[in-house]
Amino acid sequence: MEITEVRISLKEAGNKKLKAFATVTFDDDFVVRDIKVIEGRQGLFVAMPSARVMENCPACGKKNPVRSAYCCECGERLDSPKRMDDPAGRREEHRDICHPIRPEFRHYIQSKIVNAYLQKVGSAVEESGHGLV
Repeated sequence: MEITEVRISLKEAGNKKLKAFATVTFDDDFVVRDIKVIEGRQGLFVAMPSARVMENCPACGKKNPVRSAYCCECGERLDSPKRMDDPAGRREEHRDICHPIRPEFRHYIQSKIVNAYLQKVGSAVEESGHGLV
């Protein structure tokens, strides 16, 4: 599987960690949107698109974010048992919608996106005539 196109949408400078969103096309047949380019402690990395985990209210059935104490529809207290989604016992709030299975493919995706991001930042600097974006 090959990446045939990477489109980068830069974020405004106000957000310190989130730098851009990427849209990646695979083999001119499949598109993944909303991949985040994030500035971490050890440099740039990508985060796959994710969705907030929801739970149904036992009283009305309305979906609520997993950490909600009360239903946003009927106001019923939500006392769901804590799931052990990680070793610390925290409840998972977001789950990846899609992600690479093998580390080599994750590296391939990340390198293509980070390179496209750096090119976009470089061209934005040239267009603006400033040293920094």
